[in-house]
Amino acid sequence: MEKRALGKTGLSLSIVGFGGFHLIEIGSGEAGRLLNNYLDRGGNYIETAASYGDGNSEQKIGRAISHRRDEFILATKCEVRDAKSASAMIDRSLRYLQTDHIDVLFMHAVQTSETLAAVLGPGGEIEAAERAREAGKVRFIAISGHGHQPVLEEAVARYPFDVLMTGFNYLDRFNFPEVESRLLPLCLDKGVGVLAMKSVADGYLYRSWEPAIRYAFSLPVASVVLGMNDLTMLERDMSLAERYSPMAGAELERLFREAPELGDYVCRMCGKCRVDGFDPREVFRLEAIYDRQMDDRRIDDAAPYALRERLRFWFGQSAEAQAAYGSSATRVDPERDYSGLSSSCPYGIDIDRKLKIAHDKLTGSAYIY
Repeated sequence: MEKRALGKTGLSLSIVGFGGFHLIEIGSGEAGRLLNNYLDRGGNYIETAASYGDGNSEQKIGRAISHRRDEFILATKCEVRDAKSASAMIDRSLRYLQTDHIDVLFMHAVQTSETLAAVLGPGGEIEAAERAREAGKVRFIAISGHGHQPVLEEAVARYPFDVLMTGFNYLDRFNFPEVESRLLPLCLDKGVGVLAMKSVADGYLYRSWEPAIRYAFSLPVASVVLGMNDLTMLERDMSLAERYSPMAGAELERLFREAPELGDYVCRMCGKCRVDGFDPREVFRLEAIYDRQMDDRRIDDAAPYALRERLRFWFGQSAEAQAAYGSSATRVDPERDYSGLSSSCPYGIDIDRKLKIAHDKLTGSAYIY
């Protein structure tokens, strides 16, 4: 399996990373079989978090593969913001994982500037991480976040993090385009190692799992962390990694055009519908932050509807989007007919309908669609 450098850390990671969240869904015996099979197949990056089952995932990893500790790079995540509590959590993670050191420690789920200030400020979580690094308990300090993430750019500018992890998938490429257009190049320029998570968009891209994972593999990231909770899934993911070819050019454009999850509702942000100083992308960008453009106001079967309802507010950023729209210079006039813009959309989107749905979402139902 291909291995890639993790920024300037000197570590080399298999392109499939093992995400430990789903270990909380299965028994210890099955977890052990999965983890050992992953290592036997050439995987070498295993990641978990103290919060996954309140240590359940960490304990299963420790019991299953601590005797093979020199065969893999181990990461865990801390989500408590004061130094004292974070130090205790790091020590608990070491105990549960049955190891004397963690290779990569994440300041996890840093979603806002206020949280980042708490992490980096006096008495903050970063002090515990630095002390743990000085004591040899941690090798590298990392940060992670979800969804719309300008705060991660701020974090990389303010602190020399060794590693960053966030979501990369072909749906959220169009919901949070700055992740690929700004954050990723910034990290590469600074030598910050980049890890990809959520390549299947929290399960939303299940119908297209193979192109979804191939898309993430094709980005300049060190590893794509995949959640696996049975041997069939592990075999599928590892086999794909062993035979994959990068996506580019016409194949990538075909994916963007034909992917069923994008369909004729998700804006691809091409800008071809812009006219007379009005750019619908500004509205759709905020709709993307609001609910990942998942609610298209169409009648659907119960299962896909339930999945969308579960995932569209997954990152808790709807209020941010509504506030931004409230002060935006680009707003929808509900009385205006925008249907003439639809003919310029290469993806068949009904621009008038979508603009009014977005306006309804972003005004908090002040407008009745």
